Amino acid sequence: MNAAKRREIFLRLQAANPHPTTELEHSSPFELLVAVILSAQATDKSVNLATRELFPVANTPQKIFDLGEDEFRGYVQRIGLYQTKSKHIIQMCRILLEQHSGEVPQTREALEALPGVGRKTANVILNTAFGQATIAVDTHIFRISNRIGLAPGKDVVEVEKKLLKFVPDEFKLDAHHWLILHGRYTCVARKPKCGECIIQDLCEYKEKVL
Repeated sequence: MNAAKRREIFLRLQAANPHPTTELEHSSPFELLVAVILSAQATDKSVNLATRELFPVANTPQKIFDLGEDEFRGYVQRIGLYQTKSKHIIQMCRILLEQHSGEVPQTREALEALPGVGRKTANVILNTAFGQATIAVDTHIFRISNRIGLAPGKDVVEVEKKLLKFVPDEFKLDAHHWLILHGRYTCVARKPKCGECIIQDLCEYKEKVL
């Protein structure tokens, strides 16, 4: 895919959604961090249902740490892998309190040192909470980057590096959100909605269903 085509793709996504953001409900970097950890292998909808009950009660590292793992699990037990996630989040809160004065760190290294935080989660926090031009590659972005020819790669790190190289600078801050939403609602896994797609004439997918 050439540079002109990539630029046109993002111009169209921008025109359709000028101010994209995450669908995870949050009001602080810490709330977003908790929500993103909970969202691994779970839907944003299920996470939002849980955090609507959790955050009014506990939405800081100290308050969640004070809940303890057992009580915290009660708020998130509808979410997949909730036991492991609960353990990680309580440990994360302890580290934030002991090492970061209760604040979410703003570097990749410090974020990835937290329990339950990998490269993708760190990228989401750096981008959405702190306005850094990172691109978090989830299953949706990995799929459509390969499918449409935008930034093909054999693993998520390769796709991320290619996106950072190929996405024009003016679109990098929001590219993550546009691509996730496009993969979630239009370029879906089993049967992409090519007939409804605003970039289908630019897409290089050979099995389009129009």
